Amino acid sequence: MSEKINRPVGEAGINRVVLAYSGGLDTSVILKWLQQTYGCEVVTFTADLGQGEELEPARQKAERAGVKPEHIFIDDLREEFVKDYVFPMMRGNALYEGLYLLGTSIARPLIAKRQIEIARMVGADAVSHGATGKGNDQVRFELGYYALAPDIKVIAPWREWDLTSRTRLIEFAEAHQIAVAKDKRGEAPFSTDANLLHTSSEGKVLEDPWQEVPDYVYSRTVNPEDAPDQPEYITIDFERGDGVALNGEACSPATLLTKLNELGRKHGIGRLDLVENRFVGMKSRGMYETPGGTIYHLAHRGIEQLTLDRGAAHLKDELAPRYAELIYNGFWFSPEREMLQAAIDHSQEKVAGTVRLKLYKGNVIVVGRKSPNSLYSEKVVTFEDDQGAYDQRDAAGFIKLNALRLRLLGRRDQ
Repeated sequence: MSEKINRPVGEAGINRVVLAYSGGLDTSVILKWLQQTYGCEVVTFTADLGQGEELEPARQKAERAGVKPEHIFIDDLREEFVKDYVFPMMRGNALYEGLYLLGTSIARPLIAKRQIEIARMVGADAVSHGATGKGNDQVRFELGYYALAPDIKVIAPWREWDLTSRTRLIEFAEAHQIAVAKDKRGEAPFSTDANLLHTSSEGKVLEDPWQEVPDYVYSRTVNPEDAPDQPEYITIDFERGDGVALNGEACSPATLLTKLNELGRKHGIGRLDLVENRFVGMKSRGMYETPGGTIYHLAHRGIEQLTLDRGAAHLKDELAPRYAELIYNGFWFSPEREMLQAAIDHSQEKVAGTVRLKLYKGNVIVVGRKSPNSLYSEKVVTFEDDQGAYDQRDAAGFIKLNALRLRLLGRRDQ
């Protein structure tokens, strides 16, 4: 780590800051505000996580704001995102509060890591983000920063400035010649966050949990009612717990997820309307679209049905809520998450084979699975003559031993 990151600094001592920058209204205002408030040089970092937006305009906006060309970083992180973050999480079957596939949560550690790497490269004193003081992302970003650079200075403008409304943001932008798109001038009906795994929407029209999500909020999936009337069958191949091929064609991690997203969009798969418990203490209502991730999650569980021993599978299911909570709360770089990851990854050594799925009007149905490492024995489980593979008389002693404590309790309590 550079000396500048290690040395203690006060607000007036910040010379250079790395900003997580999208080029949108909020982070464009933050860029100018940092320059004015801290009198520092700003380095911008824009991550391509598969959000589906053209990122070159972010470079142009940063240059117009006075950022040096060599201090504008736009990085394609799609493969790293899926291979090193999404796939490890999917090995754990992580679902926050039993439903949420953690699409936003899992992206934050990678953004934080890359910001710190850039801070070291350019000798920055601080990092900054555009997360508000009410949400989870501020926690996720900053826990990542501090885990990787314990002495880094963090600037969170939404916790410091007095620009407390969209009107104030626009006034600031206009006063400083920051372009404001026409669709940003009114109050946004909802806010979104997107990456290759999902799109999340929350706020405004979604804040009343009694009201159904309007159709115009959905951007990644067709309405299941309008999806094709004929089902589509696909196969996904797995090796060591990770997807490696779709319909027999080998795919990189990001390519596989991209193709599954296209299938999920077509069939209206992966919509979730959720009232969740934020780490900061409040409940919030969000709408999530995770088309490819939903297909992948169910396929992975399908191959585990054949290949995981009952004890390992049940222990894994017990650990999954805790593992998901660690990711949701921002503890990706914590020792406890890494300990759980080691156990999860060990469980995946024999998780290999092929799963066949049926996609139909918002549903994903596992209809077949096969594996060279299968623990399923048709010879043992058959209702026909098993030729002595399983002696049913053994069950009598098994039942009596398991019933012993229940019989003792029953006799006592009578």
